[in-house]
Amino acid sequence: MTQAFYTGLTGLRSNQTAIDVTSDNIANVSTTGFRANRVEFSSLFEDAVTSLNTSSKNDSIGIGTSIGSTQMIQETGALKLTEKSTDLAINGNGWFGVQNNDGQTLYTRAGDFVFDKNSDLTTNEGMYVLGTMSGNIEGTTLTKAVPQTQLGDISTQETLRFPKTLDYPSVATTKTKFTGSLDVKEDAKNIFVSSVIDSQNNKNSLKLEFTQSTPQVLPGMQWDVVASTISPDGQTVYDTKNAQALFDAKGAIISTTLSTINNNGSDVKIDLGNNFDGVISNNSQQPMVSNSDGIRAGNLVGYDINSDAEVIATFSNGEQSSVGKIALFHFQNNQGLTQVSSTSYSSSSNSGEALFFKDEKGNSIYGTDVLNYTLEDSNVALSQSLTELIVFQRSFDSNSKVLSTADEMMQKALDMDA
Repeated sequence: MTQAFYTGLTGLRSNQTAIDVTSDNIANVSTTGFRANRVEFSSLFEDAVTSLNTSSKNDSIGIGTSIGSTQMIQETGALKLTEKSTDLAINGNGWFGVQNNDGQTLYTRAGDFVFDKNSDLTTNEGMYVLGTMSGNIEGTTLTKAVPQTQLGDISTQETLRFPKTLDYPSVATTKTKFTGSLDVKEDAKNIFVSSVIDSQNNKNSLKLEFTQSTPQVLPGMQWDVVASTISPDGQTVYDTKNAQALFDAKGAIISTTLSTINNNGSDVKIDLGNNFDGVISNNSQQPMVSNSDGIRAGNLVGYDINSDAEVIATFSNGEQSSVGKIALFHFQNNQGLTQVSSTSYSSSSNSGEALFFKDEKGNSIYGTDVLNYTLEDSNVALSQSLTELIVFQRSFDSNSKVLSTADEMMQKALDMDA
């Protein structure tokens, strides 16, 4: 009779835990990045009983049940598209790293990140996202444009915090190439203009004026060239160069004495091409096109996250640069993580320390895909969870009746003794 009390009590306690876990799953069915848990029951110690009819066969009587473990369900939740580049989803194994206000590192699958009022990348709860900074920002100035950021070593990961204002410095033009055909009609003047940036961030003009040389020496054609650099308002001529360009009978350029010109303090190399790759002298009527390096200064327009989970700064001059990369962590045993909140976990001795995957060259890599404009839904299977909740509730009721029945039997036994 005492055994009935043990069986009922352990059943009540175990099923109550199962109800709590399942109810928490159902409550988080719409929580981004939530990973459901399942309970596993185990029997308590049993007593072996020898059957009176068959001495060689042993039966056993259990004395209750307990929760053996609570395990995380690791299937990836459904992926849904969003309208924000800062919404990220891990399509496979891995965890985002975040840092709370106490400096503790936690791990989450919820990638609904935002840039806060200070332009720091955070979770909706205000925890800082961890990753690799590109190292190309000094104060509020971008020191160089970086097309791609390589994920650093795991020990170097830090909070991704960016300045609210960021300047893209001007880069003076060093080379301008011209391509296209000259009008070979007699007395025709060909004037071509290209924009060139000086060291003071001015967008000046580089003008080339081609005039047929006199006299012409066959075969081929000769052109006199006057190159000049002019201020944006057209009032100041910074430099003027006189040169000659020689073309063969087919119109291909042979040589030119035009080399460099001063652009308000910085030299610009003028490239007329080689053979038919550049300026030509024939009746093909190809439009004259110029291509100059150099970039005007720009101001920060905003930060976004691209499909490689890199933070990209966009500037008013049309330029972009990577300024950071979000980290992706892995564990030897995800089941060993300790749940801190509905979507965040901490490492433990059972999970092992966080680690990065490496490629054959030893570089840190993700090892899976990270998608922007995407969020991972909760992986709770609602219909299954509701069914399990009904089962656990009925089991709880049954164990409650076991206790009631055992109590009645004990009371009758005491009454009989009286």
